[in-house]
Amino acid sequence: MTLHRRTFTAALLGAAILPAGFAMAQVDVAALHAPSPIGEMALGPETAKVTVVEYASASCPHCAEFYKTAFQTLKKDYIDTGKIRFIFREFPHNQAALAAFMIARCAPQDKYFPMVDMMFEQQENWLKSPRDGLFTIAQMAGFTKESFEACLKDEAVAKGIISVRDKAETFGVKGIPTFFVNGELVTGEPTIENLRGKIDPLLK
Repeated sequence: MTLHRRTFTAALLGAAILPAGFAMAQVDVAALHAPSPIGEMALGPETAKVTVVEYASASCPHCAEFYKTAFQTLKKDYIDTGKIRFIFREFPHNQAALAAFMIARCAPQDKYFPMVDMMFEQQENWLKSPRDGLFTIAQMAGFTKESFEACLKDEAVAKGIISVRDKAETFGVKGIPTFFVNGELVTGEPTIENLRGKIDPLLK
């Protein structure tokens, strides 16, 4: 797939598509939770006792599986009830993922999560023909062909997303999805049971 090769050169860094599961010490929480220069995409109150940070890629099958399974319970039991703040961070590992996140970032902010949700839900379909598939999703958020093409050519948006990924690597993020709960890496499979085990003790 070729989508404005000059814009996407920075995306070809070859991150692994692996579920989180490597050991490391707790990171600098203040640095981890510092808002991205391009704007933070988060759900839940800023005052929540627990902050969960997820790094994911739009075209990563493990990330889509997490969204379809564990995230639904996480949202219902923890995000919607105001118990946690959930921060979603982009970690594109290929051109398709970078293009997807660029489109989500170019949309109105209230459309960001619905678009990312749809990208995970329909991942197998749009990845068959990424450019056409992403345009179909973008149209649902009000994009025209012209605004879609303009977004994919916007190097400022691309560089902003890549900067989020570059900073993630300073925290030791290698595989995706990767989760931190109040700055502590969640090791093992990204299941709701695993996340509960980290979150619940912090809520007491």
